[in-house]
Amino acid sequence: MTENTLGELTIAERKQIFDENFRDITDRIAAAAKRSNRNPKDITLLAATKTIDVEVINYAIQNGLTAIGENRVQEFLSKEPHLTNGAVRHFIGHLQSNKAKDIVGRVELIHSVHSLKLAKVISDLSIKKGIVTDILLEVNIGGEDSKSGFAPTEVIDNLVEISKLQGVFVRGLMTIPPICDNSEKNREYFKEMYNLFLDIQGKKIDNSSMELLSMGMSDDFEVAIEEGANIVRVGTALFGKRFYSL
Repeated sequence: MTENTLGELTIAERKQIFDENFRDITDRIAAAAKRSNRNPKDITLLAATKTIDVEVINYAIQNGLTAIGENRVQEFLSKEPHLTNGAVRHFIGHLQSNKAKDIVGRVELIHSVHSLKLAKVISDLSIKKGIVTDILLEVNIGGEDSKSGFAPTEVIDNLVEISKLQGVFVRGLMTIPPICDNSEKNREYFKEMYNLFLDIQGKKIDNSSMELLSMGMSDDFEVAIEEGANIVRVGTALFGKRFYSL
């Protein structure tokens, strides 16, 4: 990739923005965790690195970032050979079944398993590779037609079916709430997700652990943490505004 993928911001500017924002965001995560009587160390800051140049990502890893998440399969594949060690790699975007083969075995966690069909594809691919792939089930908490994911009322039944598959292990849930102009408006969605998370956790379904709840992004990660998230996906607040030139 070249600096052109960064739109109006240069690589040097992105690095400076990261330097300015990283400590502030980690402090805000810690404060939100303490407000909810939790240990800040239990919250994972996952950097959403869509459209961010690999040089900037590597700089961030070298300066304290420990987890990154990519949204697009082709973009991830183009960056993967050039990524430095030191950060776990997640896939957080919409994953089509026909592209799962390019992701399985290359990331530590797939956040966006939105259907039984996709889970079966990941299972088959994992079995062929002799691995077990950790996944999260995506929940369409706002019931939006424009978003994929299981309806809240469908999660448990689908989890039971997915838990029967070899080659996958369900570690929790993920959601993207409706876009709101005020982070407080998403609090009820986050509460609903946490209650669903606890309900499933209490059922102790085989081949699942219900230990990870991925929710909250740049505009609402503090509210998400207050309501139970232990993975927050932050991009713009870390690296600055994106320019979608890819």
